[in-house]
Amino acid sequence: MSHFERIILLIFFYFSLLSCGNQQHKKEHAKKNITKQEGQVQERVSESLKKLLDYADQKQGELNDSVSLTFLGMMDSIYDSNDFQPLWSKNQKWLPLGDSLYNFIEKSMNYGLFPADYHYRPLSFIHRVFQADSLTEKNSVLWARSDLLLTDAFFKLVKDIKQGRFKYDSVTLRTDTVLRYDLYSRTLDSMRLLGNVTATLNRLEPSYKGYDSLKACIPAFLSKADFKPYTDLTYPYTDSFAFFKLLEKRLHEIGFIPQDTLSLDTTRFQSLLRRYQRSQGLKATGWVSDQLVDRLNSTDWEKFKRIAVNLDRYKLLPDTLPRAYVWVNLPSFMLQVFDDDTIVFQSRVIVGEPETRTPLLTSEISNFVTFPQWTVPYSIIFREILPKIQENVDYLDKQNLLVVDENDSVYDPHLINWKKLNRNHFPYILKQKQGDDNSLGIIKFNFRNKYSVYLHDTNVRWKFANSFRALSHGCVRIKEWKKMANFLLRDDSVHHQTDSLKEWIQRQEKHVISGFTKLPIFIRYFTCEGRGGKLKFYNDIYEEDRSLRERYFSGKTFD
Repeated sequence: MSHFERIILLIFFYFSLLSCGNQQHKKEHAKKNITKQEGQVQERVSESLKKLLDYADQKQGELNDSVSLTFLGMMDSIYDSNDFQPLWSKNQKWLPLGDSLYNFIEKSMNYGLFPADYHYRPLSFIHRVFQADSLTEKNSVLWARSDLLLTDAFFKLVKDIKQGRFKYDSVTLRTDTVLRYDLYSRTLDSMRLLGNVTATLNRLEPSYKGYDSLKACIPAFLSKADFKPYTDLTYPYTDSFAFFKLLEKRLHEIGFIPQDTLSLDTTRFQSLLRRYQRSQGLKATGWVSDQLVDRLNSTDWEKFKRIAVNLDRYKLLPDTLPRAYVWVNLPSFMLQVFDDDTIVFQSRVIVGEPETRTPLLTSEISNFVTFPQWTVPYSIIFREILPKIQENVDYLDKQNLLVVDENDSVYDPHLINWKKLNRNHFPYILKQKQGDDNSLGIIKFNFRNKYSVYLHDTNVRWKFANSFRALSHGCVRIKEWKKMANFLLRDDSVHHQTDSLKEWIQRQEKHVISGFTKLPIFIRYFTCEGRGGKLKFYNDIYEEDRSLRERYFSGKTFD
């Protein structure tokens, strides 16, 4: 068999795979329209483009069993207005823009994207076929197919780079829930006029330092990443025997158990787990835990998905942020105050436990209160406090708690039959007396929200030294509350209140301070960032990353 015959057989095999189960499609679109005349080939490419689009229209976007066009309606319009001339090739050669787009798709992981989402596999096959033998370049169906795949891939890149892949949620601040048709067409026209695929697509990216610094770390990460598939562990487990078999296999894969080792007894297995836990800086218990499983599942492939998740989170923000604002990133346990794109100060914070998570929200700090009185939420009363009062009523005195009614009348707790009170019958309100040992501490910053959460000081300030600070009932405790108060009073019109504030705190007086310019606050969830040119990952404290990875990126491949 000659070299030419082998190429023809390869093309036939390709179309057989892509068109499996559809004999009519094979007859119409898998013909090898090879001709020696350039003009005839160009005409046949245009004819093939029209036929392929007509076929895809009838099949709801499907070109074959494995390839579908997402932007078919838009492509119909664009090719029709262009007399069905190819956009990315001419005279059986990809134009420089076609080569550039193919190379962009090939390297799209640098943008937190997955090449397979942009027809990389079929395009890569066609690219290899064209390079294998010059005569195959006369195949009009392949040229038409590659043009459609490139156009659809370009529009998908526009959408994913501009808008991201996640459905908008309650804290999304973008208004363009659906990108307009003219954005796609204008971007295509701009790219063709500019003659630069990368520069055109880069203009669609978010303009945030956090996004830029995270994205800048991806090439170095990819250069060292090991995308070898590993056994994934699900915890908590339902079948202990099956789980420990998978765990043993996973430890084999990373070399903690030699491949020739037979089944381990419990004692040796726990010893190996302790050794692994020590190597990862975890508490060496020898027992399975969430932290252990999360660390074992934190492969380079899963880390890349987390990078992709966080890049897309930036695409849920508006095109611009206010001049001054507060940014609370829950997984990093940090608060930052920005003014003119500069971090004025930052503070450690304590956020909600996984069971009482701090909500994501957008609001404005409108006032703050010195020496506030804490009204205990009913959720905390029934879950934590009432059982302790029923055990010993003196618990109220130890916690400086008052029992009042809706009119703020104070009751003697010793005259109340606490045993008869429950979630369905509790006619009282619990308030904690103001003071330095109040749970809200010395100061509380208010901002409107439906969750009744706020920023505040705390009476357990030593907890700011903890590395893991998801410890509250949902509110955000701030260590640098003095800096926050002074920043709010920085304008000349209210700066005179700074001295009064010091006096009120010295005298432990309750005051409500307002009149300053309201300060926007964003409470968000970002689990990795670029810091000093290196990636920094934070604990997925509320398992938001895992949820998004499973919903949007399950089954993704890196080619």
